[in-house]
Amino acid sequence: MKALVYKGPGQKSWEDVPDPVIQHPTDVVVRMEATTICGTDLHILKGDVAAVEAGRVLGHEGIGVITEVGGGVTQLAVGDRVILSCISSCGVCSNCRQGLYSHCLSPEGAEGIGWIFGHLIDGTQAELVRVPFAENSVYKVPEGVSDAEGILLSDILPTGFEIGVQYGQVKPGDVVAVIGSGPVGLAAVMTARLYGPSRIVAIDLDDARLARAREFGATDTVNSGADDWKDRVLATTDGLGVDVAIEAVGIPGTFTMATELVRPGGHVANVGVHGRGVELALDRLWISNIDISMGLVNTNTLGMLLKLVAAKKLPADQFVTHTFTFDQVLEAYDVFGNAAEHDALKVLIAR
Repeated sequence: MKALVYKGPGQKSWEDVPDPVIQHPTDVVVRMEATTICGTDLHILKGDVAAVEAGRVLGHEGIGVITEVGGGVTQLAVGDRVILSCISSCGVCSNCRQGLYSHCLSPEGAEGIGWIFGHLIDGTQAELVRVPFAENSVYKVPEGVSDAEGILLSDILPTGFEIGVQYGQVKPGDVVAVIGSGPVGLAAVMTARLYGPSRIVAIDLDDARLARAREFGATDTVNSGADDWKDRVLATTDGLGVDVAIEAVGIPGTFTMATELVRPGGHVANVGVHGRGVELALDRLWISNIDISMGLVNTNTLGMLLKLVAAKKLPADQFVTHTFTFDQVLEAYDVFGNAAEHDALKVLIAR
C-alpha cells in the first residue's frame, strides 16, 4: 500500500510500505476513504515531537471501511464504514473507565498515552490502517454523514468542545472569548453555541479568519493587532471581563491574553499546544478566583457530536476548504502548511 512516511525532520514521502495486519484480537484493519492533516503533523515534521521515529506513517484522523476484524471483535464487521478516533483506548483500564481515554494505560504504543496513531504506531495517512481496541476507538457512520463531516469528528470538533467548551464550563448567558480562529478555535466557536452563551467573541490577527468565525457562530470579532483590542473585547461584557476565555493558538502571548480578559470567578481553558513554557502572573491572578484548565482530548464526546452532525445541527463540513486525492498528499501538506496564503482551514484527502 501507499502511505505518507516521516523520514526525519523536514522530510516526508508518499511511498510503498507493507500492508498492516491484525496483531491483537481486538484489532481491525480499515481501508481509508478519507484522511486529513493536523497542526500536530506539522509539529512532527519540524522535529518537535521526539517520540516520532523516522519510518512512521503519519496521521491520526480518518474515515474508512473495515476490511478485516480480529477474533475478539464482535460489535463490528467487514464492510462497516467508521470514523477513527484520534485517541485509541482499551476501555477497561482505570483511566478509560473514568472517560480519560487520552491516558489509556494499555502498553500499545506507550502506557498512559492514548494518542498513538502517527505518533507511536503507524497512522491514518495511508491506504490501510490497523486500529487497536477497535470497539472502543471507532464509531459507525450513520447514513447521510459525508466524509467531509465525519473527518472533523476524529479530532478537532471533540478537541474544541471538550477542552475548550466543557473544560471552560460555558453556561447559558456567558460571554465567551475564543482566542485564535484556526480550525480548533472555530470548533470551539461552533460547539460553544450548544450551551447558549449570550456572546461569542472571536479574536485573531487575520481578518479573513475572523470573517469565517462569524460564519461559524461568533457574534463579535476583534482583531488583536488593533491598539484597543482589549477594550473592544471588554465592551462586549459589563466591563469586568469575559466569563470564559478559550486559548486556541499555543503561544505564550495568547495564553497571557486569556488571563487578562477573564473576569473574577471566570474560566481560562487552554486548548493550544504549547511548545515552550508560559509565565503565569500568579501574583495578580491568585486573588481573582480564576479556574485554569488544559488537556489532551479524550474523544469521549465523539458519539454525541456525531448525532448532532448527522442531524445537521453542527455543519461540520464547513471546515473543509480544500480537497485532494491520496496521491496529492504532498500538495495537500503544502497548502495546509501555508494556510494563510491559501485561505485554508482543513484539507480533505480522499479516494
